[in-house]
Amino acid sequence: MLGLLAGIAAGALLGILFAPDKGSVTRKKISKKGDDFAEELKEKFDEFLDNISEKFEKVKDDVSDLTEQAKPKTENAPKEAKTAKA
Repeated sequence: MLGLLAGIAAGALLGILFAPDKGSVTRKKISKKGDDFAEELKEKFDEFLDNISEKFEKVKDDVSDLTEQAKPKTENAPKEAKTAKA
């Protein structure tokens, strides 16, 4: 994904550099494209972090559920061990 974004940015930058505009106009275009690229990259990174956070929370909830299910079994284990000895 990052490679694709970098390719798009590089293509846009080359297109601007070879355009027959004044230097000041070209610099403004480069600056705007850079800002756009940085904003898009930030949005993608935020989406990635949100996705990872959601998955982490799901795994955390699943582990919590599993530990809650295992508690009754482990609480009864000492009682069962005592009755098995007798």
